[in-house]
Amino acid sequence: MNKYLFSFAFLCISTLGFSQTYEFQTIKDIVANPVISQDQTGTCWSFSTTSFLEAEIIRTTGKHIDLSEMFTVRNTYSKKAWVYVMRQGKAQFGEGGLAHDVIYSARDYGVVPQSVYSGKVSADAPYDHAAMVTAMETLLKSYVANPLVELAPDWKNAISTVLDNYMGKAPTEFTYEGVQYTPTSFFKSTELNPKNYITISSYTHEPFYQPFLLDIPDNFSNGLFYNLPLDEYMQNIDYALDKGFTLALDTDVSEASFSGKIGVAAIPENPADTKTILKEIKPEKTITPAIRQAQFESYATTDDHLMHIVGKVKDQTGKVYYKVKNSWGSESGKEGYVYMSVAYLRLKSISVLLHKDGLSPKTKAALGL
Repeated sequence: MNKYLFSFAFLCISTLGFSQTYEFQTIKDIVANPVISQDQTGTCWSFSTTSFLEAEIIRTTGKHIDLSEMFTVRNTYSKKAWVYVMRQGKAQFGEGGLAHDVIYSARDYGVVPQSVYSGKVSADAPYDHAAMVTAMETLLKSYVANPLVELAPDWKNAISTVLDNYMGKAPTEFTYEGVQYTPTSFFKSTELNPKNYITISSYTHEPFYQPFLLDIPDNFSNGLFYNLPLDEYMQNIDYALDKGFTLALDTDVSEASFSGKIGVAAIPENPADTKTILKEIKPEKTITPAIRQAQFESYATTDDHLMHIVGKVKDQTGKVYYKVKNSWGSESGKEGYVYMSVAYLRLKSISVLLHKDGLSPKTKAALGL
């Protein structure tokens, strides 16, 4: 009789445990600049990876520099326009991009402080690129439909004019803290080396420990991803954070169990808990490589949004979550952050970009880095 009473009591305690509302405690918190908002734009890729670069500058030099997201965005729009035209309109043109596009832009065009280039014509207006992108896309489609030789330079000038009108002219020289810079010399002054940054991912349709071209719509610049087994992919994310490296994250946020408003993302074992798990601790699904691959191939996982992983927290049961800096303003989520469960990251992350020294020695050697 006592045995049955004990079992019943244990079952009750377990059930009550899974009904607890979250109480989070910090495990690891890496210094990054404050949360800001991308406003009404699809430029999360620039906001997240710029935040990542700012954290890299803090990590390597101790300096806090607020970099301009929109300087990168402007330069990347011009590159995307070129790709669209040269692929004869058989490419995506829009506001999206990936983390490596920020690295490429810094390498090719440099970076500037936010105080030098805001990317706004009106300082008080929120960012909103809808009309600007429509204008550029109309121009590009018109040229692709009528590619006269004598008009070839005109589409480039026209795109530049649209960008000037909506974002303002990009600086070629500026003064920052009493020193004269160009965008490229300023990037050099940050001591960042674009060759140090790589993107890792995990998919079974490509060989492991090799770079591959990930076929997703926003990879217009044909960036390469290093492919790792899923467990090793996750182990390297943990290793990087434990060693003080942050990571730029590309992930799917279309799940009902992701809430930027509440600031929690998890994968419930029971679909009936999809909404409840945003506020209460519930069992999560075990994510295998096969499940992850199937979700990717069926478009259940797409590259919706990029954010910045800056630490870890745990709930009162000891379960770990990643502290992810969002770009939807400090009023959203946990003061602008999302606490993302391990299961969610295993299933829904597309990739992470990080400094190659943030890889474990074993993985770094296996990749030949």
